[in-house]
Amino acid sequence: MPPVPVAELKKRKIGRVLTKLGKVTREQVHEALEKQRAADPKARRPLGEVLIEMGLVSQRDIQEALAGQAGFEFIDLEALTLDEATIAAIPPETAMAYQVVPVEYSKEGRKLKVVMKSPDNFRAVDDLRLLMGFRVEAFCAPPEQVEAKLQQHYAQAHSSIADVVGEMGADSGLAAGLAKGPGGAASIDLEAVLEASEDNKVIKLMNLVLLQAIKDRASDIHFEPFEDEFKMRYRIDGVLYEMVPPPKYLGPAIISRVKVMANLDIAERRLPQDGRIELQVGGNPVDLRVSILPTMHGESAVMRVLDRSNVELSLDRVGLREDEYELVTTLVGKPNGILIVTGPTGSGKTTTLYAALQFLNDIETKILTCEDPVEYDIDGLCQCQVNTEVGMTFAAALRSFLRQDPDIILVGEIRDLETAQIAVQASLTGHLVFSTLHTNDAPSSIVRLLDLGLESFLLTATLEAIIAQRLVRKIDQGAKEPYAPSEEQLMELGLRPEDVLGREFFRGKGTDANHGSGYRGRMAIFEVMVMDDGLRDLVMREASTAVLREESRRRGMRTLRESGLMAIYDGLTTIDEVVRETVLDA
Repeated sequence: MPPVPVAELKKRKIGRVLTKLGKVTREQVHEALEKQRAADPKARRPLGEVLIEMGLVSQRDIQEALAGQAGFEFIDLEALTLDEATIAAIPPETAMAYQVVPVEYSKEGRKLKVVMKSPDNFRAVDDLRLLMGFRVEAFCAPPEQVEAKLQQHYAQAHSSIADVVGEMGADSGLAAGLAKGPGGAASIDLEAVLEASEDNKVIKLMNLVLLQAIKDRASDIHFEPFEDEFKMRYRIDGVLYEMVPPPKYLGPAIISRVKVMANLDIAERRLPQDGRIELQVGGNPVDLRVSILPTMHGESAVMRVLDRSNVELSLDRVGLREDEYELVTTLVGKPNGILIVTGPTGSGKTTTLYAALQFLNDIETKILTCEDPVEYDIDGLCQCQVNTEVGMTFAAALRSFLRQDPDIILVGEIRDLETAQIAVQASLTGHLVFSTLHTNDAPSSIVRLLDLGLESFLLTATLEAIIAQRLVRKIDQGAKEPYAPSEEQLMELGLRPEDVLGREFFRGKGTDANHGSGYRGRMAIFEVMVMDDGLRDLVMREASTAVLREESRRRGMRTLRESGLMAIYDGLTTIDEVVRETVLDA
């Protein structure tokens, strides 16, 4: 039977596709459909499984039909012979991450044909276009054949960043076009930089850097030009780690590669630029926020890695203790009022707020958010991006939100009096408002809002609670060991040796897996200050932060330092981490 054109199979029902391919007859499809409908609705299986059970088709027939349904040609990979140039077109790390095998490569026009296991992997095609700059045509093949080719050609061929940097340093062709001057703006040959940014070695290095960052759960990737060197660093668990630096002259090509991927202006080297890159790595969506900043010695780039699979957007997983969880779920369930999460940049405030919104996100609730930037795209939320250049500020967005009939509003940050006043108005008119502030602890947020110019009677009428939080590194549980802290360490916590009699302290041993730090991952510690009549009376009398803090503690508030101590006693973090992130309670 001659092959059926994919256009005749695309978007048709699976039974029709199998009939077109000559795998089954119409009568057999109808018989299978009747058997499928006769089953209990809760236990009803896909038509393909029913046909396999009836012995009418094989698993491979279903794979071919699903590929055709999605618009991909199904081929026999074992019948193809792959040459070295084609295999080398994709770095081993990229091929293994995206589970694709290149079968034909044309340097002219950078055309690439790849084979993948499943039509569900279609995003890999988009990422290869973005990461590698290829014009990609995709096919499907039996998964076992794709896996065999991956193991045959790529499993033992992983390159490290150090290997690629070494190759680049020895590449005189790359050096010739780029090493023309000290690296300032006037010495850059734009055509040479653009050509170098499309060089396979530069592309391979960038892909390795990205894949390694995602594997190590880095939050940021830094590319930094200095007078005599070009540095690459990851931020993992809040701490920067340096990678093997590439040759200084490759800095412009690497920055230009970042710009190409983020659709930024390569020719603009005098002004800051911001962009975004969306990838699918290992089946997980990863967003990269790109910031380009001109400096004395060239452009610096920072890529914020937002790996959605690495973020627990669930209130019961952000690190709240049982009593804190019960308190916070009660607070976010209120019909109106203002709930503020406070802490420095990078303390996990946005993650906590998103977790609260996810907890409240249902078909009956209208949720609007205004953020700078929108970090995670969540189904069911109407999310807006701040754009000050066109007048889209937090205050302007909030004003419009009130005409959109929302139930819950998230405003990314209260930065000025206008935003604070509109948030109060929204709360007074029956809305629940979430926002953030940058203050050291929960009680000092009251003084901060009053300093903005907000009237104390409006604040007491609307503010329900303030949650302060910090992120501390967690001990690597696979390398955990007990130890006895010194008297000096205990003094830093405000403790004496007799205060900790019978308690056990832990730390982590440095291993390759935790980059020699002894830590792996981070956890949040919280301070939840709930407003009641007594505290509102103090706010009306403009009490100091110290008085508000002492009264809140008397009413049961656990401070950040106390939360940190509990985490130490639970063997989750160390004294050094808690001392670094919190202050001693007065």
